[in-house]
Amino acid sequence: MSQNTDFDLTDFTPYLLNQAADATSLRFQRYYKSHYGMLRTEWRVLFHLGCYGDMTAKEICDRAGLHKTKVSRAVSALGQKRFLQRHEMAEDRRHERLAITTLGKRAFDDLIKEAQRFDSELMGNLTKAEQGALRTALLKLAKI
Repeated sequence: MSQNTDFDLTDFTPYLLNQAADATSLRFQRYYKSHYGMLRTEWRVLFHLGCYGDMTAKEICDRAGLHKTKVSRAVSALGQKRFLQRHEMAEDRRHERLAITTLGKRAFDDLIKEAQRFDSELMGNLTKAEQGALRTALLKLAKI
């Protein structure tokens, strides 16, 4: 097996993006895991309900790009924590509308404040020009 010395994984953009995403996500995860016992998908499901209102699990999957099994587990865990309620849909009883509870809204509000603080701290290491360039580049790469 030969080595390709022309390729450096640590200079490969997808690798760098993945490393940066994992490192920053794990740092933020410390907060929601220690304060609320949540996993990443639970945080993302709660975020969607808090930001966009009542949704079905399928709508969350589609909007967040999450697998239905992970969302199903997150919905179950958030229900056990009493952060969301399930409402059977009259027009199709196979589906449920998910709604954030008062307890879930308090957790969501706290997590949003922490997310904003975390983002400010994270971006505080960059100049305003670097912050703008990074956000612009990431949006272009993600095609949002």
